[in-house]
Amino acid sequence: MLQQLYFKFVEAPIILRIFSMAFFFIIVFGIAIHVIEPQTFPTIFEGIWWAVVTASTVGFGDYAPKTTLGRLLGIGLIFIGAGFLSSYFVNLAATAVTSQNALKEGKTMYTKKNHLVIVGWNERSKEIIDQLQEMTISRHIVLIDDSLQTNPYTANMVHFIQGAPYKEETLKKANLEEANMALVTADQHKNEVYADMNSILALVAMKGYCPDLYCVVEILTKDQVINASRAGANEVIETNRHASSIMLNSLYFDGISSTVIHLLDPLNGGHLKIAAMKAEWSHLNFGQLAPLLLQEHTLLIGIQREEKTYINPPFEFSIHPADKLLIIQR
Repeated sequence: MLQQLYFKFVEAPIILRIFSMAFFFIIVFGIAIHVIEPQTFPTIFEGIWWAVVTASTVGFGDYAPKTTLGRLLGIGLIFIGAGFLSSYFVNLAATAVTSQNALKEGKTMYTKKNHLVIVGWNERSKEIIDQLQEMTISRHIVLIDDSLQTNPYTANMVHFIQGAPYKEETLKKANLEEANMALVTADQHKNEVYADMNSILALVAMKGYCPDLYCVVEILTKDQVINASRAGANEVIETNRHASSIMLNSLYFDGISSTVIHLLDPLNGGHLKIAAMKAEWSHLNFGQLAPLLLQEHTLLIGIQREEKTYINPPFEFSIHPADKLLIIQR
């Protein structure tokens, strides 16, 4: 029994061991001074109070030993107890600094739930995080990156994990099992082919670790889109293709690029969404449903049917119960 307690004490954190020893000596000296000088210290509590004040070198002077033996006990307490208390507070401060540095350097595990995991530090992820912080409904973000050495954000909203996203240790630190969604961005330090390979590898690791996690992955090359889907991506963002489409439209329509950016920016008040069909709309066509939604400040711009999307279809276009509505809503 005593041996088990000894091993548990030895294996405990050093700050807990120092505090335990300091507490032990204060109790022992407090009881001893009460036994030696019961008139000066009528209760054990007064003895413990004197021990705490003496060991911490505060010295209120409300209690002081009168006998030689009592004063020798006080000298011993100053040498022993004060040393342990000083060590305790020094270690407490060192632990706090170490913990803060570990948090800043991305070594601390994230313990909360329903967070957004963003893989990769680049201009796109920075813009996403900045906009999320400006939105009225804030959400906690875990940023995973192996090129950063410290957290680029000081706000508590962003928790940084330093490490490769395809390693289980990194995913465990990010508490991926409790995450709500994950976004994998392309590595800006690699060419497009290797960046896509790295993104798919991270996606495979994340889906293998947490199969039900909703994952959005950024892919730069057209050939790797199908591989990202096969790897389990719930959504694939083809950055180069989207940028090329905007550029192409800008060649024919002046100012269209700024209009598209304004349309897609959630901070402008409008949100491009995909909404489910309601049962009472199943008998309507596109021309009948569009003005009905407009009364609710919702603009119907298209219909999503399975893998196809129909933008601004004819008014007589029939709508099926399983269709999704592409809308702009305030």
